[in-house]
Amino acid sequence: MDAREANFDGLVGPTHNYGGLSYGNMASSSNSARPSNPKQAAQQGLQKMKSLHDMGMIQGVLAPQSRPDLYTLRRLGFTGNDSQVIEQTAKKDPAILASCYSASSMWTANAATVSPSSDSSDGRLHFTPANLVNRFHRSIEHQTTGRILQATFANPEHFAHHQALPSSDHFGDEGAANHTRFCQEYGKAGVEFFVYGQHAFNGQAPKPAKYPARQSLEASQAVARLHGLKNEQVVFAQQNPEVIDAGVFHNDVIAVGNGNVSFYHQLAFLNTQEVNHNLQQAMSNMGNGEMHFIEVPANQVTVQDAVKSYLFNSQLLSLPHLNDGKMGIVVPQECRENANVSAYLDQLIASDSAIDEVLVFDLKQSMSNGGGPACLRLRVVLNEAEQDAVNPACIMNSILFPRLMEWTEKHYRDLLSEADLADPQLLTESHSALDELTQILRLGSVYDFQR
Repeated sequence: MDAREANFDGLVGPTHNYGGLSYGNMASSSNSARPSNPKQAAQQGLQKMKSLHDMGMIQGVLAPQSRPDLYTLRRLGFTGNDSQVIEQTAKKDPAILASCYSASSMWTANAATVSPSSDSSDGRLHFTPANLVNRFHRSIEHQTTGRILQATFANPEHFAHHQALPSSDHFGDEGAANHTRFCQEYGKAGVEFFVYGQHAFNGQAPKPAKYPARQSLEASQAVARLHGLKNEQVVFAQQNPEVIDAGVFHNDVIAVGNGNVSFYHQLAFLNTQEVNHNLQQAMSNMGNGEMHFIEVPANQVTVQDAVKSYLFNSQLLSLPHLNDGKMGIVVPQECRENANVSAYLDQLIASDSAIDEVLVFDLKQSMSNGGGPACLRLRVVLNEAEQDAVNPACIMNSILFPRLMEWTEKHYRDLLSEADLADPQLLTESHSALDELTQILRLGSVYDFQR
């Protein structure tokens, strides 16, 4: 059956704020405690979703987490009614409150790893929520993430849902931010590319010295087993420890791929020549033909340029209006504000590469919190039967877009400061918004406060 790649973007939640909680993420750290604009953040994301829908892409919407996470606060010993829990935490340990108010679930590239049915041994599409154990504020996401994915992809005949891996650094898993699938055609068996930061059980292996390696080889291997992938269709590669220490906390900050195209920085991987050889070999093994490697030279775009602009935290898309296998690249406007990156993009489009169009989006609210276009979306390859089995209320269209824009106008603040997190009224507003959202998206009771 004909298969297409869909993008399911995370909807920015009503408590979007700059907590500065992500050590190793430069944008997150540098904007800590600045006032945010939740309404603008959500609407910027929705505008991107609608634009890609209008270009002919299948575009889905994934609901945000409920924040603050009262369940976790109560597990940590804060008591009383909801308002009292927030007031206690704000007074006794505001850092914990900020963590339980984290807005980072909007970056659904970290939500899960997804393998299409054409790759898996049982012919179903597989989801494994990421445990995100490296950061406390993200480690509390995966249960609700699993419920949202199960409500969006509910038919067990087509979709298989796994639990997150054990919550240990040995199996630290950051989801699709460290996973790319290569193929000739979406509906045929492809090659799944897992990038890790360190070996969990080999202390002598290379690893970063300054910032944590959030993805372990052992976690990537476990996900591949859970999804029933064949050894010959899987490639594991180590991220360059030096770029992790330069602020490249996920592989999708330094490399991106789509179809048979790998677009990456010269310093992205520990052994680039070996990595590319293994990818080409796997593609050949699976009958997928030639890979196209586009390496961005460090003397044209430095790692610092890449981190500041999020050139590689882009979306490579096979857009319907482009012919001959050409692709478009979705980048944040920061790429046009960086002279080196902008010049490189112009050169890339003028060359005879597979990338033929640059699409620029204003995602300033997300970028200021440390995530670009690729962070906001989870890629899901769907054949025709699976497309029919997806919850239709979660698919972007000309009716859902204005409804969600109106919903944000009704429920979201246009200014949120660090001090506002102590306001119990923000909790009431958030619960009201998310309760209505679950009805719009027909998700059922996915949040703790609804159960």
